[in-house]
Amino acid sequence: MLFYPIKKFLLPFLSISFIWAAPSYAATVLSIGDGDTITITNGAQKIRVRLACIDAPETSQAPYGMESRQSLQRLLPIGTEVTVRSKATDRYGRTVGEVLRGSTNINQQQVASGNSFVYWQYIKGCDRQTYSNLENDARLKKLGVWSVPGGIQRPWDYRHNRKGGSSTSHRGSSTSSVKYRCKEIGSWDKAQALLKQGHTYLDRDGDGEACESLK
Repeated sequence: MLFYPIKKFLLPFLSISFIWAAPSYAATVLSIGDGDTITITNGAQKIRVRLACIDAPETSQAPYGMESRQSLQRLLPIGTEVTVRSKATDRYGRTVGEVLRGSTNINQQQVASGNSFVYWQYIKGCDRQTYSNLENDARLKKLGVWSVPGGIQRPWDYRHNRKGGSSTSHRGSSTSSVKYRCKEIGSWDKAQALLKQGHTYLDRDGDGEACESLK
């Protein structure tokens, strides 16, 4: 088992505070956030898990973000028993780890199906060669995010561009002067629709998902 020293990396996209890795543990899938984020239960504890070493398209990167989420939903139906190999905790308090359903590595499956990129900046702790081979195979088969030459815009670049606050980043979409608060919106789906319309302030942590508290 690999261990991480206690060290903070202040990076612009996905800052991770590495801690001593916890042992693998069994859990049950409670919900799917996007193509690389799930919520699980471990006894009475509810835990948000960021799938390690991969980066899925943001939900606003249509249609790839929703396709990635749907892929993860198929791999991990609600109530599925999984094993989590915890590697770290990120700045948002999420467990970062690999998720296994039986002997199937779900993180790797998302890469193999073209529903996620390998997150090379954070590959430490994962089997680099396996992830590389899976991504290369998906690219050659033109699956998912590789269905266009060179692949779609990488999620980490997409987030960076959005955080730049450019008025042209919404490609012509207009945002009204009305400001919404998550507790007033009423549903997670409506919050995602508002995010796509340009209400980016609803995505406080910049992960492409608005109002996570409404799940």
